[in-house]
Amino acid sequence: MVFTFQNLLIVLKKMRIRMKSDILKELDRSSKIYLVSHINPDGDSIGSLLAFGKSLKHKYGEKVILLKSDKIPDTFKFLNNMNYLSDLQILKAIDDNSTLITLDCGDLNRIGAVNDSIKNFKSIINIDHHKSNNLFGKINIVDSDASSTSEIIFKLLKDNSLLIDKDIAEALYTGISSDTGSFKYESTDANTHRIASELLEYNIDKSKIIFYLYQNRSIETTNIFIEAIKKIEFHYHNKIGITIITKNMMKEANASVSDIDGIVEFIRDTENIEIACVIKEIDINKYKVSLRSKSYLDVSQIATHFNGGGHKKAAGMVVEGNVEKIKYKLLQLINKKLR
Repeated sequence: MVFTFQNLLIVLKKMRIRMKSDILKELDRSSKIYLVSHINPDGDSIGSLLAFGKSLKHKYGEKVILLKSDKIPDTFKFLNNMNYLSDLQILKAIDDNSTLITLDCGDLNRIGAVNDSIKNFKSIINIDHHKSNNLFGKINIVDSDASSTSEIIFKLLKDNSLLIDKDIAEALYTGISSDTGSFKYESTDANTHRIASELLEYNIDKSKIIFYLYQNRSIETTNIFIEAIKKIEFHYHNKIGITIITKNMMKEANASVSDIDGIVEFIRDTENIEIACVIKEIDINKYKVSLRSKSYLDVSQIATHFNGGGHKKAAGMVVEGNVEKIKYKLLQLINKKLR
C-alpha cells in the first residue's frame, strides 16, 4: 500500500478487500456522502450504486445521496430503490465537507455532468474494477481481477458488517450477472460463483433477474439489431467484424442508446471472429466505439490509442473525426495484433 500527502492509494490484487479505517473515517467526517456511477449505465453501475447506496443509507441516514448521472434503461427498472436516485440539480448546494463516491468509473469523464461540480467535493473515493482506471481519487479501491464493481461492493459490505438485505443482494446479483455475461466471461472465477451463491441465500428472485436482463428485449432493440447486422463488414479472413450505427438508423428504429447493448457481443460470437467493433454516431463527427475480443487479443490496448480504456476482452472509447478514417485506423491497429 502506498501513501502520499495527496493520495491514499489502495490497489487490490487477488486479496480480501477491506474498508480500511481511513475510508470509514472519511465517511464518518463527511457532512454529505454522494454516490454516482457512470453515464450510459449498465447493470453493474446501477447494481453497485443501488446496493452500496442503500447500505450506506442504513448506516448514515439522510446524509447519503445517490445521484442519477444519466437516464436509467428500462431493462433495470425492476430493481427496488430507484426512488433513492436524485437528479443533478441537488448539486447546486454541496456542503464543504462532502465526499463523492464514484462506482464503476475508469476516469472522471465517465461521471458526466457531475464532473462539473467535482471541485466542490472535499474528497473522492474511487471504487472500480477496470484495469485502465487512472486512480483519480483521494482513496482508490481498484481491483482489476474482480468480475465487476458489484463484486467489490459485496466484499466491502460483508467484511465490514454493513447491511446486506434482499434488495441489496438482488442489485449486486444483477450487477455481477450482467457484467460477466451471465457468468460466461473470463473474469468469472470460483470467487465470483461463491459470491453469487451467497447472494442467492438472501432469497432473491433469480428468475425475475434473468427475465429482465436476458428475455425481455424491446421491439426497438430488435429493429436496431436487424439494421446493424445488415451493415456488418468482415475483414482479415473474417477475424474482424465491424458495423456502424448512425443517428438516422437509431431514429428510424426509435431506439435509445441502451437498445444497442448486445450488438457487439452478437458479432463477437460469430464463427471465426476474434474481435468485434461497433461504431455508433453520437454527434457530428463524434463516435462511440465498443470493442470485444473472443480469445487472445487485448482490446484495451486498442482503446488506449484513442484515449479510451476497459478490460482485456471488453473496451471502448469516444473518437472524433471522419467515420471512414476512424474505421480504417481501427482496422490497421487491430490487424497488427491479429495472429
